[in-house]
Amino acid sequence: MEFFKIRRDIPFMRYALIFNIISLVTFLAAVFFLWQRGLNFSIEFTGGTVMEVSYTQPAEVDRIRQTLEKAGFADPQVQNFGTSRDVLIRLPAKSGQSSADLSREVIEKLKADNAAAELRRVEFVGPQVGRELAENGALALLVTALGIVAYLALRFEWKFGVAAILANLHDVVIILGFFAFFQWEFTTSCRLAVLAVLGYSVNESVVIADRIRENFRKMRKQPITEIIDNAITRTMSRTIITHGSTQAVVLSMLIFGGPALHYFAVALTIGICFGIYSSVLVMAPLVMWLGVRREDLVRPVKDRKQEAVV
Repeated sequence: MEFFKIRRDIPFMRYALIFNIISLVTFLAAVFFLWQRGLNFSIEFTGGTVMEVSYTQPAEVDRIRQTLEKAGFADPQVQNFGTSRDVLIRLPAKSGQSSADLSREVIEKLKADNAAAELRRVEFVGPQVGRELAENGALALLVTALGIVAYLALRFEWKFGVAAILANLHDVVIILGFFAFFQWEFTTSCRLAVLAVLGYSVNESVVIADRIRENFRKMRKQPITEIIDNAITRTMSRTIITHGSTQAVVLSMLIFGGPALHYFAVALTIGICFGIYSSVLVMAPLVMWLGVRREDLVRPVKDRKQEAVV
């Protein structure tokens, strides 16, 4: 399905060097902010107190959050848990204050605002758990990256695998750079969003790589730049439909999902935008500069005839 059809190929590769310089500058800026400021990890990573509070009526999450902020609790995370009457409250650990004292103070403030508030359970999340989450996330990222390289190398050619993983890791680092620059809270849901973006971006890379391989078979006399330009131009309608539909869903989460889904949706939004850019304007030029040739993807006709004779 196509919303429109572009008659003339857009010369993307003519400006490939400019696009990659922009990408390199953005990538280095993200690395700088990650090194200089670091990520603002949530209590799932740094440790803190988790409380489950129940109400007789549907809980007003925003009101509970405002009550805790007015009481002096820093960065309270409040979200529905299970049903609309149950909420999960996460608070960072305070030096010199135990989880029991903290939970007692919290429930007193909540009961003063709504007498129906009832404390169900209290748990303390230590920093060791957060360290394990960070390590597992890094391991998942590494395994995913190696799997992408292996898949593209087997399906197409190793140059596509290397180019795609460099482009997709470029997206991951830029997402983390945004979180470091603005000091947005990095939660476990944001970690999942980063992994989702990595898998989502490679889908676009596969589509473009497949069209490049097809063009090598059909456009036998054209240079590599025209082959890649044609491949990108012919997939633009599909790219707009696919990413536009996905972004519409993500925007609905960003606008209507509330604080619990806010940064998850922000990470996905950044990843989708840069995923399109990297697949089209980073991966494709890298494939060209790595020296991909028609012989890498299409066997010569003579070789096929010789195999038939044998």
